[in-house]
Amino acid sequence: MALDEHSTKYGNLYSYKFYLRPTAHRLYGDRFSTIKKIKHHENVQKLLQILFLNGTCTTWEMAKIRNPNDVSTIRTKEKEFRRLIKGRTDRGKHSSGIMELGLVVNDGQKFNKGYSDTYRLSLPGILYCLDVLNLSKKEIDQMAAKYAIFVPKVFGKWEFLKSIIGDDVYKIQILARGLLLDNPELSLEKSPLYELMSYLNFKYRKFYEFISESDLSEQISYWFYTCILYQNQRKGKSGIPGVDKLHLIFKKDKEIANWYKSFFKESEVYFKDRTKILKGSGIF
Repeated sequence: MALDEHSTKYGNLYSYKFYLRPTAHRLYGDRFSTIKKIKHHENVQKLLQILFLNGTCTTWEMAKIRNPNDVSTIRTKEKEFRRLIKGRTDRGKHSSGIMELGLVVNDGQKFNKGYSDTYRLSLPGILYCLDVLNLSKKEIDQMAAKYAIFVPKVFGKWEFLKSIIGDDVYKIQILARGLLLDNPELSLEKSPLYELMSYLNFKYRKFYEFISESDLSEQISYWFYTCILYQNQRKGKSGIPGVDKLHLIFKKDKEIANWYKSFFKESEVYFKDRTKILKGSGIF
C-alpha cells in the first residue's frame, strides 16, 4: 500500500544521514544500545526487529510474535507497541511515537473481529534497523523478501543479485550507516564512484524535507548499484572489479541495465555542463 503521507513524512538519503539517523540514535539508540541497556531503546528496537523480519503486522500480531504463548502478556504488549508506534499524551504532555519520526508507516487495515491498523517499516526505518540491530545475513535476506515490493530493483532482485555479486549485497549496511554518500575521499577511487554519488545527491537535492516512497526507493537503488563500484583497498583484498560486477548484472538483466544507463548518461551531461561553466567563467 502507498505511504500515508499525512501521518509519516521523511526526506531523502541526505536527510536520513544528517537528521533522521542521528535523531533516531538519540531517541531510540545506536549500535551500542545493547551495552548501555536503556529500556526504552530496547523496547523500540525489539518492535522494529519484529517488523524488519515479518513485514506488515498489526500491533496484536507483533505482540503474538513477541509472546506467542501468553494471552495476558500479549494484551499488555499490544498496548505497549501501540504507544511506541503512535505516541501518547499523559497529563497534557505528548510523547512522540516512532511513526512521527518516520521509522514506521501505517500500511492500511486488516479485518479480524474488527478493523485493526497495520504497520510496517518505512524505507528509512529499514536503514535504521540495518544500522543499529545486530543482524545476521539470513535475517537481512528475510527482510529483503518481506519488503521486495517497496525496493523492487534491489530487494525484489535480492537472490538474483546474490547469485552474481555474493556478499556485496550486504553493502546496503554501508548506506544505513550514512557512508559513501558524500565522502570527498571517493574522488581518490579509480572508478567514477565519486562523480556518480555526487550526481545522485544533486538529482534528489530538492527532497530533503519530504520525498515519496517511490522516489526514495529509486535513490536507494541508484546508490546500491553505484556502490558496487566500491572496492575495499585493504592490503591483500582482491576480487572481481566493481565495473565487471555491474557488467555481469547488466548482461543478465536488461531492464536494470537500461534503467541505470539513463542515470549514468544524466550524470555525464551534468558534469559536462559543469565543466563548461568552469571553462567559461573567465577566472583564468
